[in-house]
Amino acid sequence: MKRALIGVAVLALLSIVGWAQGIGSTDGEMPAEDADPLISRELLFGNPDKITVRTSPDGSRISYLAPKDGVLNVWVGPIEDPEAAEPVTNDTYRGIRSYSWAHTNEHILYIQDKDGDENWRIYSVNLRSGEMRDLTPFEDVQARIVKVSRNFPEEIIVGLNDRDPEYHDLYRLNIETGKMTLIQENGYFSSFDIDDDYAVRFATNMTCDGGAEIFRPTGEGGWEVFTEIPMEDVITTGSIGFNKTGEILYFVDSRGRNTAALFAMNPATGVKTLIAEDPRSDFSDWMVHPTEKNVQAAAFTYERKDWQVIDGSVGDDLAFLKTVDDGDIEVVSRSLDDRTWIVVYVVDDGPFRYYRYDSEKKEAEFLFTNRKDLEDLALAKMMIPTVIVSRDGLNLVSYYTLPLGSDRDGDGRPEEPLPMVLYVHGGPWARDVWDYNPAHQWLANRGYAVLSVNFRGSTGFGKDFVNRGNLEWGARMHDDLIDAVDWAVGEGIADPDRVAIMGGSYGGYATLVGLTFTPEVFACGVDIVGPSNLTSLIETIPPYWQPQIELFATRMGDHRTEEGRRLLFERSPINRVENIARPLLIGQGANDPRVSQNESDQIVGAMQEKGIPVTYVLYPDEGHGFARPENRMSFFAVAEAFLSEHLGGRFEPVGDDFDNSTITVPIGAEEVPGLKEALSDRSA
Repeated sequence: MKRALIGVAVLALLSIVGWAQGIGSTDGEMPAEDADPLISRELLFGNPDKITVRTSPDGSRISYLAPKDGVLNVWVGPIEDPEAAEPVTNDTYRGIRSYSWAHTNEHILYIQDKDGDENWRIYSVNLRSGEMRDLTPFEDVQARIVKVSRNFPEEIIVGLNDRDPEYHDLYRLNIETGKMTLIQENGYFSSFDIDDDYAVRFATNMTCDGGAEIFRPTGEGGWEVFTEIPMEDVITTGSIGFNKTGEILYFVDSRGRNTAALFAMNPATGVKTLIAEDPRSDFSDWMVHPTEKNVQAAAFTYERKDWQVIDGSVGDDLAFLKTVDDGDIEVVSRSLDDRTWIVVYVVDDGPFRYYRYDSEKKEAEFLFTNRKDLEDLALAKMMIPTVIVSRDGLNLVSYYTLPLGSDRDGDGRPEEPLPMVLYVHGGPWARDVWDYNPAHQWLANRGYAVLSVNFRGSTGFGKDFVNRGNLEWGARMHDDLIDAVDWAVGEGIADPDRVAIMGGSYGGYATLVGLTFTPEVFACGVDIVGPSNLTSLIETIPPYWQPQIELFATRMGDHRTEEGRRLLFERSPINRVENIARPLLIGQGANDPRVSQNESDQIVGAMQEKGIPVTYVLYPDEGHGFARPENRMSFFAVAEAFLSEHLGGRFEPVGDDFDNSTITVPIGAEEVPGLKEALSDRSA
């Protein structure tokens, strides 16, 4: 779904955990003989066996990401025999995380950056010849795939900020030859809507009050305003595509209502027709026919994803798929003839389960899971629904996980209060969901209760809930987290003396706020790529985020005004460093373009000046989060030892989790028992 580019973009820190090498203690609240076996970090945070499964447009082949020599690459094989697939790419270091089929049926497209700098390049692989081509071989330029259409199998529309780093011009790119033709020079717009005939139909830009305007071309090289989106609706409103003829624009809209509903809009008149809505939650997903482009089903996610059938032609299919396996259904790929579907079932206590579904025969064939070694493990359930009421009456939809064996009577409460980790999502304009969450599984397996809270400002619950977070960074947004901790203590879930706070991106900021604004609440904190200084954060955003600067100004604080700078100063953890009284672990990627290394350097330096201990883990080949599994596992090894030391949970010895990692610990290795020795052993 296309949306305004949202500040401190959502960080997929779906894995951030564990280590120990004779570190901490296995004694305490959970005797070893009563505990479930330790699950290795490799199983939870290493490469999956197979992920991102797709069918080719003609339905003859299947593709997925899988390790080749320990690095994620694209594999392709016959649809009837997925195990015969072979790797068609040859990334040897960072791993491929995003790819798609071209409509030639003979090309795979994928993107890759350099060490996390997010200057993406677009590559193609010719499956007939095996030739790999760098389609955008430009230094310090970010390439984006903007549109792919079956009407032009050998061409795609891409965006490049090669002329102006703030704006992406549009090019028509031939994936066979690499030839590019400029179709739209851009010096104003943040995004474009393009139909299947590759006509630029609309363009969007933010207004000075934090809203947005959608423009359409006049036919004479100019643009005119088509519709306006007020500031309060800009995160929950936007276009998401056209129908086959281009005569209908599908639009998600919260204007004049609270929750965002799905509409069909006439592009000529702007008249809208309601397709689907839910009073509790925003539109979150859809199913569209692969060639006709009509909406067949729409999903809304309050506690769990719920599908509404719009077109009866898929009603029997979805009804049948509900009988095949447990979990929330995701249709992740469909052939153009609509006979072959790739369906995945998502549960909270096991790996993803992939099926190939034949829509003509109404038959589903099990393919594989994304992590075979998890199939027979006993994993923890995620408790839902858990609606925590904030001090001012907001309903905070939350999810928590308990260690196996801690809730013997099955009432959702442990037999005695547990050490707990408050795991805060990034964004902040994102949300926590019910699913298999490796961080929850890892922490619960080590003996901790884990709580994730959709605090105000989180998306999915209507625009009113999102807007209650405006200018509330480090204020009421943090109050919601404290209210959730108080709830967990009051319910007998959490031991008040052993609660940690942990998260990435905004979750990292929340960690720093927790230790500086409410220093007595948390026993320790783990911050991953979190901003410490909101003023410098805004002043150093990537140039291609500048068109969305008003989003930051209206929702965080305006760094261009005296009042705004004062607010940002007050809400910045860097200015309350002297309050830190509990242990802090910081993880950072040196090439992070969103939250620069300076954000971690600042607070580490300030703590050193005041003689406050801190452990700082830095990766020279990472950006906003840790993409390489070797780096993920090494950081989680450190985090696991850190949490064990301060909360008393279990740990797994470090083993070989530092091997092939670029981990450095410039400061504070001695603060984590055994870390200094482990680093020394690795370098020996």
